[in-house]
Amino acid sequence: MSNADKKPHVQLFTDGACSGNPGPGGWAYILKHPASGSVREQSGAERETTNNRMELQAVIEGLRALKRPSFVDLTSDSQYVLKGLDEWIDGWKRRGWKTASKQPVKNQDLWETLDLLRAEHEIRFHWIKGHNMHAENERCDAMAVEAYRKLMMGV
Repeated sequence: MSNADKKPHVQLFTDGACSGNPGPGGWAYILKHPASGSVREQSGAERETTNNRMELQAVIEGLRALKRPSFVDLTSDSQYVLKGLDEWIDGWKRRGWKTASKQPVKNQDLWETLDLLRAEHEIRFHWIKGHNMHAENERCDAMAVEAYRKLMMGV
């Protein structure tokens, strides 16, 4: 494989936050490219959402920010997101987006988007405990909370 064919390695840190569930919520990501040292941060918010939707949206937005297929180290405090992507999604698809207990998969629209995005990239999953002084996780949480607070204040 030539250097031109090698996928760039990036680190993606994500978090979602919600005030009430459902309620106003925010998402945030930090994307790091270790080889160049570049860092990109972004956040957003919705007026009426759930924490799980914001966790999913953070990953979607982080993966969408990538300009080409990449090797991604995804770090999240959401077991829902990581297990969904690593363990559950293929079974849901085989069962027509139904859970093992034959219930419709919640947040199917976002899972379908993530399924398309994961096909473009090679993703390795890393779970961390939330609110445990992990610098990027704490930063993402603060950005997500700030995003929904600004939205609710009309800023």
